[in-house]
Amino acid sequence: MIRKRYKDYDWWLIGAAIFLSLFGIIMIYSASFPLAIDLYENPSYFFVRQLIWFGTGSMLLLFFMHFRYSYLKKLSPVFLLGSVFILLLVLVVGREVNGAKSWIAFGSFSIQPAEFVKLAVIIYLAQVYSQKQAYINKFISGVIPPLVAVVFIFSLIMLQPDLGTAAAILMTSGIIVFLSGAKMRHLAVLAGLSFSVISYFAISEPYRIQRLTAFQDPFEMAEAAGGGYQLIQAYVAFAHGGLTGVGLGQSVQKMHFLPEPHTDFILAVISEELGFLGIGFVLVCLTIIAWRGVLIGARSTHTFGTLLAFGLVFQLVSQAVVNAGAATGLLPITGLPFPFVSYGGSSLLVSLSAIGILANISRVNKIEKKSKVKTEAA
Repeated sequence: MIRKRYKDYDWWLIGAAIFLSLFGIIMIYSASFPLAIDLYENPSYFFVRQLIWFGTGSMLLLFFMHFRYSYLKKLSPVFLLGSVFILLLVLVVGREVNGAKSWIAFGSFSIQPAEFVKLAVIIYLAQVYSQKQAYINKFISGVIPPLVAVVFIFSLIMLQPDLGTAAAILMTSGIIVFLSGAKMRHLAVLAGLSFSVISYFAISEPYRIQRLTAFQDPFEMAEAAGGGYQLIQAYVAFAHGGLTGVGLGQSVQKMHFLPEPHTDFILAVISEELGFLGIGFVLVCLTIIAWRGVLIGARSTHTFGTLLAFGLVFQLVSQAVVNAGAATGLLPITGLPFPFVSYGGSSLLVSLSAIGILANISRVNKIEKKSKVKTEAA
């Protein structure tokens, strides 16, 4: 019975996420132990915490695997209101890290509410737009109303401020609107407005301007001591690693040369220690997740399932692309973690929850297909 129950899940998807998470835990230990020794006199400090988050995330993965995703439609208003509440709460009692008041502490652990808001927004928009198919071509009554809530959430996140997360939510919202069947001219208007808003905030603070200019020319003397320093050290790590790397645990750049080696720039440490082969493993796992996620969305017979699956996949993949682009100098540094790999409990919990939801959509797809075949055979 147990074997029959679990065979309908997409184990390619689940396996890729689990292997990538375990790989991330190993690399977090390797990348963080010099910093952990200096800050906490415990080389396993970050490793143990990520292991605890992985255990919690695995339970969420199992829960959402068995929680029929259609029930999320009824809960979407609760998720949305909860998102607003927790974002307001973080402005009041939040802990400031690196200039952003984005964290709520629970003893020695902290969560980043905006990570959970990403998931809530995807569920909410998938639910609303799945019910607006009859008049999705109408800009005022069909497209705009749900986006009012997104704009409000965007504003709350910018009060922290956290432009990277806020921009990620806008991009994912745009993909869901596009897939829901909105007209191209309506999408063009929304894209123009979103670009203008993000551009305004991107140049509204000196440190953001520094990030924008640093990735374009990190070797400029003035930038090398500021925004370009991280990128230069990442370049050194990538060059040092070559094809096979210098060996697990043997990175030089993590020895206080590369800031945030276990979070934003963990790909640089992976490249230095395991070379292109290590990066290749990460990309293969991510590609499998994207491939299976797209198939799950395409095979769903329910609009809500399709929009939800594509929204979740886009969120995971786009965040990985932005992180990788920042680490390699192709995009500005945004502070977005690499899903499953970077240190961070909130990101890992949300990423594994997303995989659980996708696995449940896949299972429902297979059950409905079997039921249809039996009905036609009868």
